[in-house]
Amino acid sequence: MFGARVFIVDDHPLIVDSLRQLIEPNFTVVGSAHDANELLCRVRDINPDVVLLDASLPEMSGFEAARRLKILMPAVRIIMVTMLTEAISVSEAFKAGVSGYVLKHSASDELREAIESVMTNKRYISRSIDPEVRESIEHTWVRPEGYTSDLTARKREILVLIADGRPTKDIAQALNISMKTVEFHKANITRKLGVHTTSDLIKFALAQGITSL
Repeated sequence: MFGARVFIVDDHPLIVDSLRQLIEPNFTVVGSAHDANELLCRVRDINPDVVLLDASLPEMSGFEAARRLKILMPAVRIIMVTMLTEAISVSEAFKAGVSGYVLKHSASDELREAIESVMTNKRYISRSIDPEVRESIEHTWVRPEGYTSDLTARKREILVLIADGRPTKDIAQALNISMKTVEFHKANITRKLGVHTTSDLIKFALAQGITSL
């Protein structure tokens, strides 16, 4: 495990240096890049075991970079290191081929564990991600008996905001409705979809593409 070769991608040099300092006692940093194009141009010659990839990069997002990188190097393990906590962002990352998802503010505590996990072909999701989001990612939505997706436009708006991790108060303010109205719509959505928890609602939204990424 000590010999894992790591390549770092972030458009902020200070973050690259910080990540390097975090992992060098245990892993070998073999290179870095400040955008996706530089990564894709250099990575095959360097042939790292793990790529630490920011989600928000200039010109090309980390999600698209991950997709292209997996085509170039199917065996490489990608860990997205980001500040994005929304369910759709986490889901999109794993759909793009990443093996791990670490929040930047948790990197000092979790990055070594994440690298060790992906090197043993295990998926890693930051412990700082909301438990309902983690559960919705780790367990995909299964169509329940009596399911229907016939939702009104207002209910779909609320479902999008729920999937984005917005609390009831924020949803009410965003849509200029009362918190009681939000809770009323949420109860009707869960009844109509045949689900019971917020994580089930997020799973459904992700499975059906009802998201705002």
